[in-house]
Amino acid sequence: MTAIETKYLPATDTCGARIKATAGGMHASVPFDYSLGEIELHFEAAKGLVSKHSLEWDISTMVYGGTDKGYTFCFPKSIIKA
Repeated sequence: MTAIETKYLPATDTCGARIKATAGGMHASVPFDYSLGEIELHFEAAKGLVSKHSLEWDISTMVYGGTDKGYTFCFPKSIIKA
């Protein structure tokens, strides 16, 4: 299953606040955009990861869930039938 995990990174002396997205060994960060809602901001990071690494993932139907660190975005095709 492909999953993209996101988390908030606070500002440091050299970088502003940002959201980091990771999947496997890949990562991408986007600046914290205060005009966006929380979910939209984390989704922007997921989109940034796909764009940065030129991945051919259809993110138009992704689903997400909250974690203690941020969010995890997955594809609905990764389902378990009970």
